[in-house]
Amino acid sequence: MQYDRLDARILEIVQKNNRLTSEVIGEMTGLSATACQRRLKRLRSEGIIEADVSIVSPKSVGRALQMLVLVTLERERSDIVDRFKKAIKSSAEVVNGFFVTGEADFVLYITARTIEDYEQFTRQFFHKNPDIKEFRTMVVMDRVKAGFAIPVEAPSED
Repeated sequence: MQYDRLDARILEIVQKNNRLTSEVIGEMTGLSATACQRRLKRLRSEGIIEADVSIVSPKSVGRALQMLVLVTLERERSDIVDRFKKAIKSSAEVVNGFFVTGEADFVLYITARTIEDYEQFTRQFFHKNPDIKEFRTMVVMDRVKAGFAIPVEAPSED
């Protein structure tokens, strides 16, 4: 997956606002709209752009309770890890899931409407899963920053 300095500029732009038209992106990069469209299509097909999403306010849609959950598995066997990854991917409550190093095996970002809903979720998702040794919940008091923007450096020109 190669990208050049123009691709890097396009990536910076669309990470800030992916609703801009190819014409506007072209003006900002010095490319034609058609050239921007071709580059965006390639960046998506090569997986450099993984998704085009909108960040929704959890509070605005009735999911004001947000948690970070540290999950430790009974064992770190590949089949157990793969099973848990699959469970994470199929759960609407789990907004983000990360397989990590350190004290826990996974860190999850979860939203819920109420603490009662979260308790019900924990019973189904954690307590009934024999592969989970323990989980620790940290309630988010304030979401200070939300986003997926990655710093993009233009490759050096040799």
